[in-house]
Amino acid sequence: MPLPLARPDVVDVRIAFASLTSGVVLWALGLHMQMDRPLGSGWVLLPLGVMAALELLRRTAPQCALTLGTLALVADQFTPGNLATVVMFTDLVYAAVLYGTPAAARRIPVTTGLITVAVTIGFLAWFREPEALLVGAVTALVSFTPATTGAIVRNHREAAEMARLRAEQTALLAEKDRAQAVTAERARMARELHDMVANHLSAIAIHSTAALSLDDPKTTRDALTVIRENSVEGLAEMRRLIGILRDSSGDRDAEPAAAPTLDGLGALVRGARTNGLDVQLDDARAEDAEPLPAPVELAAYRIVQESLTNALKHAPPGRVTVALTQRPGALHVRVTSPYGDTPGPRAPGSGAGLVGMRERAALLGGTFEAGPEADPDAPGGKVWHVHARLPIDPADRGVTE
Repeated sequence: MPLPLARPDVVDVRIAFASLTSGVVLWALGLHMQMDRPLGSGWVLLPLGVMAALELLRRTAPQCALTLGTLALVADQFTPGNLATVVMFTDLVYAAVLYGTPAAARRIPVTTGLITVAVTIGFLAWFREPEALLVGAVTALVSFTPATTGAIVRNHREAAEMARLRAEQTALLAEKDRAQAVTAERARMARELHDMVANHLSAIAIHSTAALSLDDPKTTRDALTVIRENSVEGLAEMRRLIGILRDSSGDRDAEPAAAPTLDGLGALVRGARTNGLDVQLDDARAEDAEPLPAPVELAAYRIVQESLTNALKHAPPGRVTVALTQRPGALHVRVTSPYGDTPGPRAPGSGAGLVGMRERAALLGGTFEAGPEADPDAPGGKVWHVHARLPIDPADRGVTE
């Protein structure tokens, strides 16, 4: 089956029509380029028409058009000649470089350059007159100059296209980075909201359930006292979170919100005791230990806070221990709590706390483990053990001990 030809571009049709019309006008006025040719002036119209028809292929089949155009130009040398035919040939050379294959774009300028040099040397050897250089100059104007111009324009277009592609790629990467930043910020906000409020809400839920379940005025009063304390503290934490959000949005009038540090573990433990937990804090860090980066202190504080919240919600009565150990290059946080069935009211859990603790350790390049462990001294023979290793020096990230 014959392959269908592509439809000529509108611009190519206009070029072909204008060139053919100009050539016919020049022929009608008797304006020719050469004299004393074997064929009469009427034969001028044949290469002129062929060249005009090839202009329709300058964009869709440029190499084929150049090949046939070269034959038409050679045929035109046996006629008186027409300027429009020569001009259309130069346009075919230009189009073959601009719209042709990359190999043709490299080959045509070199080929036309060699032809120009060969024609110049050949006519100098034949005429032995300086006027032979004019023949070489005309050859260069007809072939080498349009080929070089096409190569320059093509290079500029390719450079512009590469710049456009790089700009699009940069925009896509920027959009991807923005989306990742938004996702990371949402995850950070979710962790902060969960860690700051879950502890207080869990205590409120447990004590309110106890107050409703037991018909004892003293128990109800104690439960309401704990509920009020946790409500006030939860409200303060929420205000701190709002302060963080305002600072991140560029509100200069917002008061700075200090992130919690390990110095606040004492108050955290006292609050857990108020909520009914038997908590023991063992801070084994040396006084002359290297200072901890703020992200490490925040992560350690939140891991302890969430561990105490989980113990309040899920652990049976018993001792909860919090141990901090600072070794070269890393801070170790260990929290153990009783493991087993819990009598009395329980607060529901979603599992987001363990995910948040694991994410906090992973963001620092550390490790996190949580699960039941055998302990012969525990009432049920098992304890729930949480261990987080938080690197202090970035060079030590990913190094296990």
